[in-house]
Amino acid sequence: MRRQAKSAAIANTRSNALGLQLNGELMGYREKYGPLLDSIVQEGDLIAMRYFRAVEMRVDRKDDGSAVTQADRGVEEMARKKVAASGLALDVLGEEMGGHNMEAASSSNRARLIIDPIDGTEEFSRGIPTFGTLLGIEHQGEIVAGMVSAPALGTRWFAYRGEGAFRDGKKIHVSGVSKLSEAMIFTTGTGPKKNATDRAKLRRLADAVRNSRALGGFWQHMLVAEGAIDAAVDWTSMPWDLAPLGLIVEEAGGKSTNLLGKRTIYDGQFVSSNAQIHDEVLGLLK
Repeated sequence: MRRQAKSAAIANTRSNALGLQLNGELMGYREKYGPLLDSIVQEGDLIAMRYFRAVEMRVDRKDDGSAVTQADRGVEEMARKKVAASGLALDVLGEEMGGHNMEAASSSNRARLIIDPIDGTEEFSRGIPTFGTLLGIEHQGEIVAGMVSAPALGTRWFAYRGEGAFRDGKKIHVSGVSKLSEAMIFTTGTGPKKNATDRAKLRRLADAVRNSRALGGFWQHMLVAEGAIDAAVDWTSMPWDLAPLGLIVEEAGGKSTNLLGKRTIYDGQFVSSNAQIHDEVLGLLK
């Protein structure tokens, strides 16, 4: 009996120690990466707002026709300097300055910061406040920390794997809508860059729900995370457009995948939902 009691005590001690270790690992994401992400978005907000609706803002066009401003370059340059000064073992993949392997999750044991310095540059350049800085920390193929800061909206969202999702420090959760016919969804719209087949799929989804809007960008996914809408669809995106979004939606109780149901930010198409209507949404988009 004494041996059994001793063995049980040792097993409990090991179990408790393992539990603390696991919890410590989960909690460690915020402890490890939070100060860096906070520092980047705080200075990034200042840079962005310095140029937003300012006469000195200059809009150039990249080879693909997309807009780029001093703020895009300035925020990413600042972020890379902060990463270098942080002492963290982090690579960087960014929209403006690139990085290694933008087509798949990093296979390196090193974590990396994925950054979109100004997501929604077209809106930013036109004085529309729905733009933001997007930051995601990828480690061993998973996004473990994510932050979105929208300074013109006065709003910041963040999540760390296993710790829930937050808007301005308050915990958020997806909606409870369980029927597609009662849902409100946002999409990137049916513009000329999409072919006739893709436009038909998006219209089919819009016709199946109670309300639909064309918005696109990070904000629609944050609206899913906080329960304001029930699903959001991006049709053509790069990994820096999406890096923190899926984590924030998932930590709020939702689901984010590509059209095949795979959790990835590397396939271009990206669907977020409250999880309850996810399969129905994917079914209409296939």
